[in-house]
Amino acid sequence: MSTVETTTTNLLTRPKRADARRNYDKVLAAAREAFAEGGESTALEEIARRAGVGIGTLYRNFPNRQALLETLYLEEVEGICRMAEEQRDSADPWEALTTWFDRFIGYIATKQALAAELTNYLDRDAQLFKSSRAALWAAGEPLLTRAQEAGVVRPDAEIGDVMHMVMGIAKVPAADPSQTTHIVRMALDGLRYRPEA
Repeated sequence: MSTVETTTTNLLTRPKRADARRNYDKVLAAAREAFAEGGESTALEEIARRAGVGIGTLYRNFPNRQALLETLYLEEVEGICRMAEEQRDSADPWEALTTWFDRFIGYIATKQALAAELTNYLDRDAQLFKSSRAALWAAGEPLLTRAQEAGVVRPDAEIGDVMHMVMGIAKVPAADPSQTTHIVRMALDGLRYRPEA
């Protein structure tokens, strides 16, 4: 079982039947889109309409707004962790690391919107946030270690430091998302190993 599955499986419960799973996925996709557009003002009825399901179907899967938000949040965490696992087999350790952080920047934008609303229901120290953080750190660490073992990243870099650096940059408002990616890439270049003269 992967790191992300171990860390988040107990928090996510998905339907088993194929038709129920399709409805579940449609509701999540519609919710992701609706929350990105409307934020906290998004009504559950609007999400059901976008998903093409009845409000009863939405409530069968997500008994309340908090349950839907928590599931969306965990789905985002799973997605970014899954990508880290896929990157581990990349031929170029440096490219694997930086490609994952490019995807991580996009995750931060979604995470901020969802986390802001989730704090209406949960403390910042809630298990949901702790488990998610642990899964992300565990997903990124093998990519960093592999790059260090290949001699392309300085040996004193730790995943916690790198994650905080990237998150700090990603949270700064930018007129263009490509500007954030460019700044993160420049910051990550500071990790490159340079033998002492």
